[in-house]
Amino acid sequence: MTPTKPSVLFVCVKNGGKSQMAAGLMRSIAGDAVDVDSAGTKPGDAINPLSAAALLEVGVDITGEVPKAITAEMVRHADVVITLGRDATVRQVPGTRFETWDTDEPSVRGIDGMQRMRLVRDDITARVRGLADTLRGES
Repeated sequence: MTPTKPSVLFVCVKNGGKSQMAAGLMRSIAGDAVDVDSAGTKPGDAINPLSAAALLEVGVDITGEVPKAITAEMVRHADVVITLGRDATVRQVPGTRFETWDTDEPSVRGIDGMQRMRLVRDDITARVRGLADTLRGES
């Protein structure tokens, strides 16, 4: 019998930027080794175009993704739930690991636009790589 692969759920408020970026990066980095989903606590209407553009620069395409609302089933299915930022809150369930990533927010330093999004992408990429290694038992 093969062991089940680990699953991760990335959550932010709108599910149009950071959580979608993290999910896209995890799919790219971990491939089929990890089940990946993302959701928002108050989902928006579309993917943030700058988030999508920043990922396209590194070969990750999230342009076809659509923001979706978090469900209790998603949380129960996940081995790890990652909340990006402190604005989204997820009700914890026993047996699931919960983490909050306080990601870099360059706008507080006056950095906006594509330059901001690249810094956000790079911060999330480093965190996703570490999580992927852990989930695959490589750290």
